[in-house]
Amino acid sequence: MRCLAGLLSVLVLAGIGNEARADDDPLKPALALQAAIEKAIAKAEPSIACILVSRSDKYRDREMVAFQHIRPDGQPGHLGDFDFERARLKYEFDRTMLSLAKRLDLAAPEHVPDSYGSGVVIDTSGLILTNYHVVKDARKIYVRMPHQNGSYADIFAADERSDLAVLKLISPPENLVALPLGDAGKLRKGQFILALANPHAAGFRDGSPSASWGILSNLRRRLPGEANEIDLRRPRLHYYATLLQTDFRLNLGSSGGALLDLHGNWVGLTTSQAALAGGEAAGGFAIPLDARMRRIIDTLRRGEEVEYGFLGISLNNGSDSPIVRGVAPNGPAARANLIPGARILKINDEPINEADDLLFHIAANLAGTEVRIEFLPYQRGDKVVGKCALVKAFWPAAGPVIAARRPEPVLGMRVDYTSTLIRAAGGNELAPGVVVREVTPGSPAAKAGLKPESDIIIAVNGRDVNTPREFYDAAGKNPASLELLLSDPVRKVRIP
Repeated sequence: MRCLAGLLSVLVLAGIGNEARADDDPLKPALALQAAIEKAIAKAEPSIACILVSRSDKYRDREMVAFQHIRPDGQPGHLGDFDFERARLKYEFDRTMLSLAKRLDLAAPEHVPDSYGSGVVIDTSGLILTNYHVVKDARKIYVRMPHQNGSYADIFAADERSDLAVLKLISPPENLVALPLGDAGKLRKGQFILALANPHAAGFRDGSPSASWGILSNLRRRLPGEANEIDLRRPRLHYYATLLQTDFRLNLGSSGGALLDLHGNWVGLTTSQAALAGGEAAGGFAIPLDARMRRIIDTLRRGEEVEYGFLGISLNNGSDSPIVRGVAPNGPAARANLIPGARILKINDEPINEADDLLFHIAANLAGTEVRIEFLPYQRGDKVVGKCALVKAFWPAAGPVIAARRPEPVLGMRVDYTSTLIRAAGGNELAPGVVVREVTPGSPAAKAGLKPESDIIIAVNGRDVNTPREFYDAAGKNPASLELLLSDPVRKVRIP
C-alpha cells in the first residue's frame, strides 16, 4: 500500500536522521509500529467470525425439512441448523437428493457460499455482532471461527435502522473469545487504525480473517450515495452522519468485521460501502462503537427490539441550530416546556448544529430515556434547560420484528406507545394510553374485537396506563381475564 510505503520511508528517514548514535537501528521506529500492529491483531483475531449465508428456498422442501432442528414457535430469526449426516445416510444411493443436501450444508469446508460477511464475538455464550444487511432474508446461517470451529446460528435480534444484528450460535464452540467493546468517542482524525474481516469470503474455509490498516480519514460521515424512495421512507441512522471513514477499501465480505486502534481496542464495526450503497469507493466505512451505538448494541444483545426515541416536535432549520416549528401536545417536548420558536442548543450537553444532529441524538437515546434539553425560548435571551422522558418513534422497518425476548402476548395481544401512530415529526397530539400493536388470530383479544393500530387502551383493571411497561405490569402474568378501558370512543371491554 502507498500508505505503508510512505510511512516506512518517513520512519526510516527519522532513524537515519539520528544516526549520530551508532547503536541506533534505522528500522527501529518501523519495527515498533509493526510490533504494535501484530499485537493488536493477535488480541482480536480469535473473536472474528466468517459468516456464511444462504437464502435458498430449498430448505423448505418437504424432503429437506426433516434434517433441520428448528424451534416450533415459528418466530422470525429462528433458522435452525442442518444435519447433513442424517441426509447422507438416507440418500446414500440417491445422487440427486444427496447432491442437493451437499449444496445446503453450509458447515462443509468445501462449501462456497453465495452470500457472506464477517462478525465479532461479543459474548462467550455464542453471541455474534454483524451488520443486518449481511443476514437479511437469510434462510440459513453458518458462523465459522478461526481454526474451522463453527456453528449454525439463529438471528437473536436485528435492527434494520442501525444496520445491526446479533446472531446466537446454536452449538457454540467451547473456546470462544469475546472482544470487549471500545469507545469510538475518543477517536481522532488521522490516527492509525486496523481492520480484521473476511473480504470476498477469504476465510470461509478456515475462518482466518484478513488484516488491513491505514488511517482514520474522517468522523461523522453520511452513508455514501443518494437515498432512494424506500430509504427516505425507512431511513437508517447512517443518513444522519454517524459513520467512520477509513483511507483503505473495505470490499464485499468485510461488513461486520472489527475496526481496531493500535492498542487493539475495538472501536468500530466495518461496513462494506459497496454492499450498502451499491458502488465502489476508494475508502471504507465503519459504524462507531460510541455511547449511542453501544446503547443500541446492548439492546440487541439482550434480544430486545430497539425502540428509538421520539421528542414530538417539527423543525425549521436555523442558521446556527434547529428552531422548533411545532410541539405535539402531551408529548415529551411539551413536558420539557419547549415552545414554537425555541432554538435547541444541546441534548445531554451534546451541541446541536442542524436538524440531523437533533434527530440522531434523540433517536439514539431510545424510548424511556430521560434527556436534558438546553434551548433558547422565542424572543428571550436566557437559556432554559428542560428534562423529559422520550417515548417511541414511529420508524417503520421492513419485515417482522426479530427479537428473541419480546413481551409475551397478554390474552393474545401486544401493545405499544401511542406515539407510534404519529407519522409526522410533531404537531399531532400524543394520545394518552397504549395502542394495540398485534392481535393473535383466534385469541381472546381477537374474539373481543380488538384491532391493531386502531384501538387505544387507557386503563387496565382500573389502573391508568401510558407505556407498554405500565400495561404489562397492570395486566400481570398469565391473567385469566382483563377489564380494559378504551378511548375514541370511550368504552369498556372485558376479555374474555
